[in-house]
Amino acid sequence: MISIIVPVLNEVETIEVLIAHISENSSKDNITEILVVDGGSIDGTKEVVLGLSESYSFKIGCLVSEKGRAKQMNSGAREATGTILYFLHADSLPPKDFDTDILSEVKKGSLAGCFRMKFDSKHPLLIFSQWFTRFNFKFCRGGDQSLFITKKLFTSLNGYNEDYIIYEDCELTNRIYEGFNFKILPTHIITSARKYSEKGAWNLQYHFTMIHLKKWKGATPQELYDYYVRHIAN
Repeated sequence: MISIIVPVLNEVETIEVLIAHISENSSKDNITEILVVDGGSIDGTKEVVLGLSESYSFKIGCLVSEKGRAKQMNSGAREATGTILYFLHADSLPPKDFDTDILSEVKKGSLAGCFRMKFDSKHPLLIFSQWFTRFNFKFCRGGDQSLFITKKLFTSLNGYNEDYIIYEDCELTNRIYEGFNFKILPTHIITSARKYSEKGAWNLQYHFTMIHLKKWKGATPQELYDYYVRHIAN
């Protein structure tokens, strides 16, 4: 059974769409729960999630955590009852029958993996960028591609490193690549390009590339976050 874990912060406009999408594109027999982990929303996200709890056949839980995706996802993992964890961003929509595909790969022996990714945008830079998600190299990975991982492996790796306020997805994926096979499923998750629209696609992609280069050159989690605050968050 799969536990879906979704970290949120002020996602009132996306969370209901995501949960409906999950219901329409998966089997209730494969998903034990959706755990939405809120990091301090003030826009009514929690209230929307709680209002949906009676509308679906699977359990929908709303947990409260300290702000920070690594902390939120670890909180969700601790409460999860499924043997497979599926970490999903609130603005990313997995492909039809994603649950069946995940279970099939785990039964074949894959302990972790993700889907290929497409943006909901036709910007040429984003089309070029998303093309690389088909390749099984760790530098082609990102949190928007989602992550499935057995709970046993996640626990053995001590989950997400909470020192990372950003880059937490890539940091965990890098550790998986170091010791285990990582599976790229051939179907596509569709993720929002809203941040690229807000910040400018070329500008944002440049700064994300700089963050990856800084990490490769040995930057600390705090140094990566400081760069993010200076160039992206503001």
